[in-house]
Amino acid sequence: MVEDHDGVSVVSVSGEIDLVTAPALEQAIGAVVAESPTALVIDLSAVEFLGSVGLKILAATYEKLGKDTGFGVVARGPATRRPIHLTGLDKTFPLYPTLDDALTAVRDGKLNG
Repeated sequence: MVEDHDGVSVVSVSGEIDLVTAPALEQAIGAVVAESPTALVIDLSAVEFLGSVGLKILAATYEKLGKDTGFGVVARGPATRRPIHLTGLDKTFPLYPTLDDALTAVRDGKLNG
C-alpha cells in the first residue's frame, strides 16, 4: 500500500517478501520512484520474512533514488533487521525502528537513523 504522509511517500509492506511476492513490491515501489518523490520510506514493520530478493529490491531502490531524495526503511523486528544487518545494507541506507522516526528523519534531511 502506498500513502502520502505530508509529502513523503510511504510504501507499507506486510507478510513475506520472497520470489512470489517480490514482483508486486517491485512494481509498487517502481511506480512511486517514477513520480520522483522528494522522500520515500519503505515500512517493513509488518513483514514476517525478508528474502534475498527483497534485500535486492531495497538496495536497487536506494540506488535509483540517488542522493537528492530522502530514503529510509522501517525495520524493527528480527525478520527484517537481521537480514539487512547481516548483509551490511544497514550501512548503505538508514534504518528506523518506527514510521514516525523515519518520517521525521527524511523530512529533516538526516542521512542516517
